[in-house]
Amino acid sequence: MLKGSLAVVGGGVIGLAVARRAAMDGWAVRVHRAEDPGASWVAGGMLAPHSEGWPGEERLLRLGLASLALWNQVGTGSFLDGLPPEVVTARESLVVAVDRADVADLKTVGDWLSAQGHPVTPTSAARDLEPLLAQGIRHGLLAETELAVDNRALVDALTSHCERLGVRWAPPASELPADVDTVVIANGIDATALWPGLPIRPVKGEVLRLRWRKGCMPVPQRVIRARVHGRQVYLVPRLDGVVVGATQYEHGRDTAPSVTGVRELLDDACAVMPSLGEYELAEIAAGLRPMTPDGLPVVGRLDARTLVAAGHGRNGFLLAPWTAEAIVGELNGVPVPEAGLVGAR
Repeated sequence: MLKGSLAVVGGGVIGLAVARRAAMDGWAVRVHRAEDPGASWVAGGMLAPHSEGWPGEERLLRLGLASLALWNQVGTGSFLDGLPPEVVTARESLVVAVDRADVADLKTVGDWLSAQGHPVTPTSAARDLEPLLAQGIRHGLLAETELAVDNRALVDALTSHCERLGVRWAPPASELPADVDTVVIANGIDATALWPGLPIRPVKGEVLRLRWRKGCMPVPQRVIRARVHGRQVYLVPRLDGVVVGATQYEHGRDTAPSVTGVRELLDDACAVMPSLGEYELAEIAAGLRPMTPDGLPVVGRLDARTLVAAGHGRNGFLLAPWTAEAIVGELNGVPVPEAGLVGAR
């Protein structure tokens, strides 16, 4: 039975996840999207609430764990249901430290996670798990339930699934569509153009793609996250190489990669895994994360016919399943716990 008509403004991972879930729930869905999927095309694709967590971010940790459970769920209800299995490129994350200060930060995160009731496994033999780590690296935390996905393959797979469900496509919307029952604003940093006052701003981040070449050492089996002299770097496996990221700084809407940012990523990546120096530097890109002041997404109802799902920052792929469930809950009059304009309070 058709529940009504829904326009989703935004064709990145959040907009597609919402559109797919609403179509499965019986809504006639139209997605307004640009040719460029924006930040979703540049992302690393980590699903990492443990290894991205930090003291003071307890609420974001709860949201991330709830969403990770939907990724890991088997069968009906799993976010991966209906998607090709190869979109998942790694299982488990290994967070490592390079110097003594980084080891102290690692202990801070591990103690905080344990205090929250979500312990990770400490190790002083990280190279036994990932032999290609630099020789001096010993200390780490293993997050065994975390995943990584190929961000571009996932966007394509969600697009295909939406089409099989009858979702229609439309050009980007410069104003709220008036010919549908309900509108969901899910266009990231552009959400403020449709609803001024939303607490969302662009934050620039550079990401590199390194391609494996014949004769090189193999791709790591897990996501490798590291603290290198206080800087964060991550290495995310792909079938053909590794994604390295990511810088983070305020620079308006500038998406031109900087020499300094790229140099730091390469230096830090090779400090963690020296064999990456033999890979091909296949792509340098920069994207704009939709950030909020408290780091929480803005998800919930704005008025009788308008909902918002934006401001996911660095956690768009992780929080896509939870966001889709939260929006469909609002549509059905059964709000999901922790939803209701998360991030706007």
